[in-house]
Amino acid sequence: MDTRVLPIPMDEATMPEFRKRGQVPEDVESSIGTVLSYIHFAIPDAPVSSHARLSALPPDDDDDDGVDRLSLLPDALLRRIVSRLPVKDAARTAALSSRWRDAWRSTPLVLVDADLLPAGVSDADTDAAREEARAVTFAVSRVIAAHPGPFRRLHLTSSFMDQYQGLLASWLQVLAVKGIQELILVNRPFPADLTLPATFFGMATLTRLYLGLWKFPDTAALPRAACFPNLCDLGFSLIGITNHDMDFILARSPVLETLCLQANTLQRVRVASRSLRCLMMMGFDQDVNVVNAPRLERLIMLYSCGSSMLVKIGRAPSLRAIGYLDLETHVLEIGDTIIKAGTRASPSTMVPSVKILGIIVCFGVRNEAKMLPSFLRCFPNVETLHIEIVSPKGTFASTDEANFRLKPLFATKWASKCCSLVVLESDVSAGENNWNFERGCDFSLMDPFAIIIRSSRLDISGSS
Repeated sequence: MDTRVLPIPMDEATMPEFRKRGQVPEDVESSIGTVLSYIHFAIPDAPVSSHARLSALPPDDDDDDGVDRLSLLPDALLRRIVSRLPVKDAARTAALSSRWRDAWRSTPLVLVDADLLPAGVSDADTDAAREEARAVTFAVSRVIAAHPGPFRRLHLTSSFMDQYQGLLASWLQVLAVKGIQELILVNRPFPADLTLPATFFGMATLTRLYLGLWKFPDTAALPRAACFPNLCDLGFSLIGITNHDMDFILARSPVLETLCLQANTLQRVRVASRSLRCLMMMGFDQDVNVVNAPRLERLIMLYSCGSSMLVKIGRAPSLRAIGYLDLETHVLEIGDTIIKAGTRASPSTMVPSVKILGIIVCFGVRNEAKMLPSFLRCFPNVETLHIEIVSPKGTFASTDEANFRLKPLFATKWASKCCSLVVLESDVSAGENNWNFERGCDFSLMDPFAIIIRSSRLDISGSS
């Protein structure tokens, strides 16, 4: 997460509204801060480093011969340098010479608006924090207007749009004209329920779109021709959206490959897409229905928060990895058959394409232990099985205690000699996570679940 981006402090006019609802404004602000932290953790990382700096000085001042070595580089290298600089420094290079000015204008723009925040962001003084956020908003407008395009990536998470919704709509129109490729757009509340301008539907050049903390516009009035013909990667974090609007997006994204959903207002997640390869869901409580997804390879479900949710797999002949199926909260349906304890395996209740399976189970709960064999029979060709028994960091005071408590696991006789048992301690504490959307849709990693926990091996012997 970019810790520079905090919620805009609530103004005096807004506080009474929350008090009327029986809420404490300070508690609401704290909750919004937590929400933003989850959003920023999940969205793709910023494409440039805020610590990058441009300097033509040699390492040793004694060797300074007055030669501007950077300006002697080929144009292609100058453009690569500019593309990796924070936007303020990248724009300043235009003042160095005509070659640098041409380099900045001919380099597809990468803009991270958090880089426009002052060094010391005010989080206590409401007026100062709002003024800083407004300054970022106006700076973004100047950069968007000054650069001719195309725009490779805009990472907009720090602007203050409450009083400038018309300005946001004009931004999106300019981005559409200048050929935006990747857009990460997160509302920086307050308020937390701003409606996203419908003008973003005009950005036909988009290949990646991530939205956070917006109310989705009503798609009913949009023309049938509205679509995202080049969109491959889509992420929604805490978006107020209806099922109709979600279906609209999927139907009009013909090359969409990854769909990432985090705690949205959908009543259910229905997947009908001929192009989708990966569906990731975090912090969700909706039923999941894979109706028809012939290219779907990964179904990743993390941190479900509902009491009972249906996970239905219809037509998904390419599905290779699925997890984590939670035996406590997930009701599994294959085809038209709900899997129960004792359900007999048959071709209609199997997903033979799955090679990697993740399951959460509490063996101390009898019903879950009874359900496990039935779940496993649905995936007869699994090669890698992840069974999660959660013990957060700090559960064991020492390695000796871990050895003592977990020793019975290693005393078990294994039916297959090629299997082994490894116990790992998570690097994160209870309630934390180290997972984001970008890692989950990295198809260069064969096993997506192997990267969820950055772990350290406990010193326990006896694995078979």
